[in-house]
Amino acid sequence: MFRTLNRLIRPLLLGCMFGLGLGGTALADPVEGKDYVLVPLPQPTEAGKVQVTEFFWYGCPHCFALEPKLNPWVARLPKDVQFKRVPAVLAAHWQPMAKAFYALDATNIDLHAKIFDAMHVEKLNLNDESTFLQWVGKQGADSKKVGDAYRSFGVNGKVQAARQLNVNYGLSSVPSLVVGGKYLTSPSMAGSAEQMLQVVDYLIDLSRKGSK
Repeated sequence: MFRTLNRLIRPLLLGCMFGLGLGGTALADPVEGKDYVLVPLPQPTEAGKVQVTEFFWYGCPHCFALEPKLNPWVARLPKDVQFKRVPAVLAAHWQPMAKAFYALDATNIDLHAKIFDAMHVEKLNLNDESTFLQWVGKQGADSKKVGDAYRSFGVNGKVQAARQLNVNYGLSSVPSLVVGGKYLTSPSMAGSAEQMLQVVDYLIDLSRKGSK
């Protein structure tokens, strides 16, 4: 009987030990070149703040899946950490949703989470300007005001600036997070979304030390 129990329990114990081992690995210092990289052209950030920038595309299923994990993490960030979102423009067909992001930002309308749901749950084609503006109106927002912003010189300028930032940071995929204008990581580099956020926590601390 004891031998039988031993055969049953031993694999469970090994499994727990293996799980603890994985946890220990996740908590170890991330490795440059593996878990994160230095960006090709570091960018200045606000003095006294550690800036964390998320690069995303509304059409990306991985960005959509990251949202439920990212938002609680952002809510817990300390006061010296500044979080911002920048739409990635890695292809021509990504540009309409970058314009949508900046048009809503310019009119102080927050539909960020709803856009993800509309595209990935409802399967709406918000890349089409007319469809996007009709959808905005259905959310109770002023679609004419958003449309004027969408087609404005200011929004087009912000899209071009975002595109240039993509180049400066050497962005090749989304979602990706840049810390302190210097370090870049992603779920694919870190191993998972959860591990990426652990890497970002480490890079925030590294940025703090580097600024002192």
